[in-house]
Amino acid sequence: MESKQNWLEDADPHAGFQLDLSCMLDGELDEARAGRVMLHIEGCGRCRDFLEDLRTQVRMHQDMADPDRLFARVAMLTGTDLGEEAEAIDLIHKLATVFYQLGKSYVLSAIDPDFRTRVFEAAVPVSETQSAGRGFVDGVLMKGGERTGGVDWTHARHMLNGRLERIEDPIEKGRRLLEEAVTADAAHEEARLYLAFLHAHEGRTLKAAEEYRQVFHTALCEENRGHAAMQLGRLFAGEEDFRKAALYFRWITISGLDRRDDRFFGARFNLGKAYAMLGDRERSLGAFRGLLDVHPDHAAEVARLFAGAPRLRQVIEESSGFTERLVAECPELFSAPPADESARDGESKEDF
Repeated sequence: MESKQNWLEDADPHAGFQLDLSCMLDGELDEARAGRVMLHIEGCGRCRDFLEDLRTQVRMHQDMADPDRLFARVAMLTGTDLGEEAEAIDLIHKLATVFYQLGKSYVLSAIDPDFRTRVFEAAVPVSETQSAGRGFVDGVLMKGGERTGGVDWTHARHMLNGRLERIEDPIEKGRRLLEEAVTADAAHEEARLYLAFLHAHEGRTLKAAEEYRQVFHTALCEENRGHAAMQLGRLFAGEEDFRKAALYFRWITISGLDRRDDRFFGARFNLGKAYAMLGDRERSLGAFRGLLDVHPDHAAEVARLFAGAPRLRQVIEESSGFTERLVAECPELFSAPPADESARDGESKEDF
């Protein structure tokens, strides 16, 4: 130990003291050397900082081993009760979800009365959800939570009651409710997706793209990120920017989302279509073949998507030899039984 100590001191006069400090915190230093070390750090700022860093690391290890200790430390630093904070966050998310569910139902009832729009989550009964929402908000208000989490719960109660009833247009009701959801909880991904859907329906493509882009870049839920990617691809395709459209459809296939979640099978069809529009026959054929290989159960629906895409068929027919290659490499498209007319349309409908 003595030779190691001398070597450290020759290399750096502070190194020996810092080694002793580390041993002291581990309870491995005798009383005489501990006294010398403590005397040294009184006049050495460098070693004093080193000791403070060591103590911080020890506290961090202790905190990580004991979650309750960590929560208590954070609460002490922030001056907040983490239990109350977590409860407030939960209440806010529930309120935003009530607004979102109602807003989605009003929007779909106006835009797609038969609910053939491709939705991942069924629309809720409006009257029952509105009544349950009022009861939930009343419960918060009865506990004196008028400003819980910074939300105006009295305003929320009015919104679920008379104020909402005075709005006659269901689309406007839906818009107001979705905006309330995002105001209450800016991180509510589903509310932002439907707000973007509404913007796109009304022709505000820049606004829709802005909302979809935010969800794509910040979503914690992979499916929501996939929805945003699908719709951004469609918006770019609608602007005939097929190169950017392909980038978003490719994200869905490269990430493997369409393999894990069969509802995203349409991304491969849209990718094949985008490549065809770009004149990239090989990639287009590869995308269509990949679609049939990965999602063989959707062959009939894919054939129907082709039938409902006259511009795609025109591009294929005008490209010499494209049709023959498609028949040879994707024969399922020409032998599949007719798809059920009630099947969901991955090409022209929303992919939620």
